[in-house]
Amino acid sequence: MPAKVGAVKVITVASSSIFNIGDVYSMCPESSAKTYAGGGSFNTGDGIRVKLANSHTYVHDKDFIDQPVE
Repeated sequence: MPAKVGAVKVITVASSSIFNIGDVYSMCPESSAKTYAGGGSFNTGDGIRVKLANSHTYVHDKDFIDQPVE
């Protein structure tokens, strides 16, 4: 069924987003990321204390692509 759409203002479209106006059956955005983090990373909350004398994250990834997104 056709839809009537008024004014549309697009500020930004990110790399894993979908922008569609009109009829659609299915939308499936895909993205991938590889994140390396050392000790004390990704902590959330109030009053967190992390004591790390030396923190190193060593990464050796010889194949570069683990699973491509198509």
